[in-house]
Amino acid sequence: MRTKLCDLLEIEHPVFQGGMAWVADASLAAAVSKAGGLGIIAAANAPVDYVRGEIHKIRTLTDKPFAVNIMLMSPFADDIAKLVIEEKVPVVTTGAGLPSKYMKDWIEAGIKVIPVVPSTGMAKLVARAGATAVIAEGGESGGHVGELTTMALVPQVCDVVNIPVIAAGGIADGRGVAAALMLGASGVQLGTRFLVAKECSIHPIYKNKVLAAKDIDTMTTGKRLGHPVRALKTPFTRAFLKNENDVSKTVEELEAFGAGALRKAVVEGDEKGGCFMAGQCAGLVKCEQSAKEIITELMTEAEALLAGGGKWAK
Repeated sequence: MRTKLCDLLEIEHPVFQGGMAWVADASLAAAVSKAGGLGIIAAANAPVDYVRGEIHKIRTLTDKPFAVNIMLMSPFADDIAKLVIEEKVPVVTTGAGLPSKYMKDWIEAGIKVIPVVPSTGMAKLVARAGATAVIAEGGESGGHVGELTTMALVPQVCDVVNIPVIAAGGIADGRGVAAALMLGASGVQLGTRFLVAKECSIHPIYKNKVLAAKDIDTMTTGKRLGHPVRALKTPFTRAFLKNENDVSKTVEELEAFGAGALRKAVVEGDEKGGCFMAGQCAGLVKCEQSAKEIITELMTEAEALLAGGGKWAK
């Protein structure tokens, strides 16, 4: 299976691995890139030296294309924006804001820019600014989410831009890949499925929680703060929601309560104080596999479904 996205990025399969904070390091990204997808290093809130080290590390592990995801709310965003130019990173994905202030410099440096967008308006803005593609991410995804679902968002974004669209949010198997392509997407981005990749270094407790999750085991918190987050239902997320609904709690108190919760989940496996971010598709994730096994299975399933699609048409 090849799409326009494969040719643009020189990758074998139209599969991105999400730029998950504290999760998407050089080891995971390299494994995905070596398997033919696009591995992504998450800059998150990390300082420049850390991100530079991860870029250098991935280049020792693979010569395949990779990306760096820049969270635009990070206090180090300006520095990371310069770093990816200095390091000649081939692809940059962005989240948590508009990357307009950086795009001209990135494009002039030969970087392919692929922002995450939650709406058609944002998709049109970045397309006009020269984006190579966009990632249309629905609210089924783990982590920071928007309002629109993937099923509703992807075809509408495809209708308003003339660049490839990558579907994200709620995709965990070949059925999701096939559906995304039928909606008009040129590829998919998966986060939750790659949480249980063998090359993913998150705490075993985190992996086990994803593997044990059912369809109703995620919830969103943080709407009052203006940036809702989807995660597994745990003592932390339930306590956060209770505090969020308590009008006596200030925004500052809520932010302080949530500070460091993702690190506690990823690094420590803290079942009480950790925020175990995962998408609604967690219930579809059944076993730990290598990145190569995951991508091979995705493509095999999707190709079989698409090849048999003719049975619905007469």
